[in-house]
Amino acid sequence: MSWIKPVKFVAKKLALSIAISATVISFAQAEKLGYPEKEELKFGFIKLTDMAPIAIAYENGYFEDEGLYVTIEAQANWKVLLNGLIDGTLDGAHMLAGQPIAATMGFGTKAHIITPFSMDLNGNAITVSNEIWKQMKPNIPKQADGWPVHPIKADALKPVVESYKAQGKPFNLGMVFPVSTHNYELRYWLAAGDIHPGFYAPHKGDTSGHIDGDAILSVTPPPQMPSTLEAGTIYGYSVGEPWNQQAVFKGIGVPVVTDYEIWKNNPEKVFGLTAEFAEKYPNTTIRLTRALIRAAMWLDEKDNANRPAAVKILSQSNYVGADYEVIANSMTGTFEYEKGDKRDVPDFNVFFRHNATYPYYSDAIWYLTQMRRWGQISEAKSDEWYKDLAKKVYRPDIYQQAAQSLIDEKLADAKDFPDFATEKGFRAPQTHFIDDLVYDGNTPNAYIDSFKIGLKKDDKI
Repeated sequence: MSWIKPVKFVAKKLALSIAISATVISFAQAEKLGYPEKEELKFGFIKLTDMAPIAIAYENGYFEDEGLYVTIEAQANWKVLLNGLIDGTLDGAHMLAGQPIAATMGFGTKAHIITPFSMDLNGNAITVSNEIWKQMKPNIPKQADGWPVHPIKADALKPVVESYKAQGKPFNLGMVFPVSTHNYELRYWLAAGDIHPGFYAPHKGDTSGHIDGDAILSVTPPPQMPSTLEAGTIYGYSVGEPWNQQAVFKGIGVPVVTDYEIWKNNPEKVFGLTAEFAEKYPNTTIRLTRALIRAAMWLDEKDNANRPAAVKILSQSNYVGADYEVIANSMTGTFEYEKGDKRDVPDFNVFFRHNATYPYYSDAIWYLTQMRRWGQISEAKSDEWYKDLAKKVYRPDIYQQAAQSLIDEKLADAKDFPDFATEKGFRAPQTHFIDDLVYDGNTPNAYIDSFKIGLKKDDKI
């Protein structure tokens, strides 16, 4: 077990035990919000830069401001993290947005998990090996300066995949978890380029995701992606930062497309809790959400002015543990594709602006449409089914209580949040996809039926 700053933790607890006035919760604030029912908490995370709100809430003292004494511990992989949350080893966790949805639905492990806080937008990319890049490059038009035109579509990869297929060689790609954004983004990008990423058939006991696939997508933990690529086990991968930029620094691969280019301002990670925890400890839940909102605000304020300080924190071994330069390559508003091709992408990582922290029902429904598209949901469901499940998992009611209390205390500005009086939890139809399709969370079945590749609403495998 890796305890973060145990001396500080013990000292604060001692101060609390000596006198309640030694805590940083004011009496007026405590009376309005209620004291936290559970003060000592343990949160899990995976070593990715988008865990930043948890690290910043800890390092900047926002958890302590709420009377919460938090231990933060890196987890080996997403499955270990999920199991820890379910069995109570963890009180909360940095999670893939698809994990609470899939668990509540019963895909894999069955457990009712909720999220009151969306951790970020964007932050992922798809990287291929140098050899695959060499084969793709002739299929990609160039700018006047000689660098490739972006976004690079999977059309450029299709002849390469077909060549491998003709030779009887599987085209292996890595993603981090079957219900990860990375899996769905990789599948989305491939399918938009007429490359079939394969179906799941859980009702037949087949959860490989390889049925009818032109490419073979398999799970690799994020920090292991570069070494697995270098070993030749996979030819490319979809992962969060800093593991795409690490491939550039090591000279072993080339990021070809970011998720910002696949789906502009897509929701990425969430902070997950069991429904039982939120019901048993409502004040604690609101308070930890307040701390995370403040951290997200700090990460984005003044046009990312705090990002260098955040990168320094994240580079510590107890957080992400990658070199400062590697993390800074994307966290400070740039992104490097082919070595030397460094471009401004100010919204590559978004933690607060664009209502990034608000848990929209429509975000959850998008994940469900992709689960249905690729067979993880085996049977047709009504539009209302999608909406009802989203409302079981995404909890804007908790978020609103936390945000409104920060506004009331003048720790946040109402203009930076949705209009809570009118917000219904559905984003306006989203148009910025690499295949130019439009997503409206109010009509999930129509969206599912709009794809050329994938199961339609009433299809079965």
